[in-house]
Amino acid sequence: MTEQELFEHLNAWENIEVVAASILNDPEQFHTLVQLALNDPRQKSWRAAYLVDKIHDEKPELLQPYLRALIEQLKTEMNASKRRHWLKLISMNALPKEHIGFLFDYCIEAFTSGSEAVAVRVHAMQILFNISELEPDLKPEVLQIIEQEMEFHPTAGIRSRGKKLATKLFKQIQRNS
Repeated sequence: MTEQELFEHLNAWENIEVVAASILNDPEQFHTLVQLALNDPRQKSWRAAYLVDKIHDEKPELLQPYLRALIEQLKTEMNASKRRHWLKLISMNALPKEHIGFLFDYCIEAFTSGSEAVAVRVHAMQILFNISELEPDLKPEVLQIIEQEMEFHPTAGIRSRGKKLATKLFKQIQRNS
């Protein structure tokens, strides 16, 4: 299936499950789907990112070769729906060491931005926590940022995930003191 054919199939929501099943049965098509999600500028191309996310639920190993490309895409991605899916997928996978600095800075900016969608901010918060697991010296800073956002920019999603992550961070910091 070409990118254009795939885009046309994704144009109607009723096709999503059929396309997902087809890609799960023929993982070679996953490459085409990821390329469409990453490179197509059309507004509805976010549906390809949605489908990448759904396929990841079934076969997470398919995403591994593309994880670095998703991270790189964050540098220029303007579509909030795609950012939401990319951050979610990044948060669910091992972080490549060479991208930790960029991800830390990017996620602080996204998490503390009042203009980002709540889901984008929540996934950015999760990535900050994940980075602190790899770099324990960052735990106090990440805890402070989470507490600040829960106090000054609270939403149900920020409070819910923030309380869980802040509790973990606090216990980890206390244990290591």
